[in-house]
Amino acid sequence: MDGTLKTLAGTLLMPFPLALGLVILGLMLRRRKREWRRIETGIAAGGALLLLLASWQPVADALLAPLEDRYPSLTDSARLSGVTAVVVLGGGWWPLAEGWTITSRLSESSAVRLFEGLRLLRVLPEARLVVSGADRRADRAPVAWGYAEAAQALGLPSSRIRVLDTPVDTAQEAKAVRAALGAEARLVLVTSASHMPRAMAHFRREGLDPVPAPTQRLSRRSNYDALEDWVPAADYLRMTERAWHEYLGLVALRWDHGG
Repeated sequence: MDGTLKTLAGTLLMPFPLALGLVILGLMLRRRKREWRRIETGIAAGGALLLLLASWQPVADALLAPLEDRYPSLTDSARLSGVTAVVVLGGGWWPLAEGWTITSRLSESSAVRLFEGLRLLRVLPEARLVVSGADRRADRAPVAWGYAEAAQALGLPSSRIRVLDTPVDTAQEAKAVRAALGAEARLVLVTSASHMPRAMAHFRREGLDPVPAPTQRLSRRSNYDALEDWVPAADYLRMTERAWHEYLGLVALRWDHGG
């Protein structure tokens, strides 16, 4: 229940539901007395402005870039010395999509994370791939199974894959990795760049010190030299929501541990 409430609260606190809620509230209050009209209009206009700004690339970049810039991409192979495991954190997938190839059933973030893990394994012939992630819904197969199937389809032997299919969030993934590999394990941690600050915080709280390998950078992909870079779009709204989700997660992490 606690996980369900956390997921629900996180969803409702996203920019789009907040903005939509303000607009609806403002329109509903317009049925009230005339002296409230200015307040009602202000509430609705505030919701519309929030939605507009959240869908604007400069705002999305400004929110997401500080998270993605926290850890640089892992391009120096010297940092991989002694690594025995490449840990890929869970993401989304569609296990019930019959007839789709395994790579099509992975979400974009999951696919990019797995590809980065496999790239690193090419220079770590003795290391193992550790894939993680379950689903809060009991009727859905864990994404860790999807990772393992996709990795094998791309040529990685099953003997080099370890599946952790019970963790449903990052905190549980950190605990599961420590239990599976030990506190002294030398490992690489692969996740989306925006998620890496929170993931590293969870792993360090478990006494682990992974080498960060952020991937799937979304911010600063353009130089604002085209008209479409300045037009609000759904893609930028998703970037803003991703950033907001991570900031909320970092606040919750500090709250859970007393600041």
